[in-house]
Amino acid sequence: MTQLETHNTTSGDTTPEYETPAEEHRYHTYRGNVIPWYVRFIWLLFWIFAVTYAIQYFLPAIQREMLSPP
Repeated sequence: MTQLETHNTTSGDTTPEYETPAEEHRYHTYRGNVIPWYVRFIWLLFWIFAVTYAIQYFLPAIQREMLSPP
């Protein structure tokens, strides 16, 4: 069966459309998900906020809790 012929499943023909995996993979082009620049920017802002929050509020609070537990 050539590549230009269509695969007819109603006639009882059970031969594969493409003979080898290389022929079958010829028309498969996979591309990973590309993250847009603005999504990367939002993540960057989130991590800057998280680190700033941890340094400014969380670390002093945890030090007070460690010195005088409730």
